[in-house]
Amino acid sequence: MDFLKNHPFAVEAFFKSSSVLTFAIPKEELEPLIPDILELDTFQDKYAFIAIAMVQTEALRPKGFPVFMGNNFFLIGYRVFVRYKDKRGKKLRGLYILKSETDKLKMQIMGNIFTHYQYTTTDILQEETVSNRKISSVKSKFQLDIDKTITAASIPNQSPFDNWKDARRFAGPLPHTFTYNEKDNSVLIIKGVRQDWKPQPIHVKDFSFQFLEDFDFSEIKLASAFEVKEIPYLWEKGKLEVW
Repeated sequence: MDFLKNHPFAVEAFFKSSSVLTFAIPKEELEPLIPDILELDTFQDKYAFIAIAMVQTEALRPKGFPVFMGNNFFLIGYRVFVRYKDKRGKKLRGLYILKSETDKLKMQIMGNIFTHYQYTTTDILQEETVSNRKISSVKSKFQLDIDKTITAASIPNQSPFDNWKDARRFAGPLPHTFTYNEKDNSVLIIKGVRQDWKPQPIHVKDFSFQFLEDFDFSEIKLASAFEVKEIPYLWEKGKLEVW
């Protein structure tokens, strides 16, 4: 039944909100985390990137199912920005999965039946006021504080990017997500389709992520922080390439 994990049908959802933080890390330290068939998507041949996406989904369901059959989940994805040359010789930009979390056991079970994302369930606490938004987890040991009063956010001080145009290239989500199966030397490609995707910079007051700290990278720089709200999203049926 392993074929079920290959995203056998398209899935659609509504993103109530999606906050994405991108962290710059020396490329040499990220290379061991991805399979050889992929290559890092780098900036100035110095930094590679991990994105942490925190997404509040609504009505997540197989494509074509009525909205009332969908479910609301909070999803957290830890991904590396990569490139992949497919069997046609075309280079694709995308993300490689390091870790996936959700706030509900149902999503963990169904997600692990129909994807290779290796979901685990964690606690998610969201607090929002007129001026501040906070997302945190006791179990996963992370917290993110966003200052909502700053509408024209600046690029983070330590960012390797000089402008938002460069930062936007690594804001995510990229068009594709890749999963590598060592058993049969295959790559699963899942394409994301979205409309009106216009990420807005956000001002991060404070953050901590135990997941990143556990790698003991020599340096971790917050490169950018973006948010989008109120958009439809579609994951197409997975495409498998066996080498």
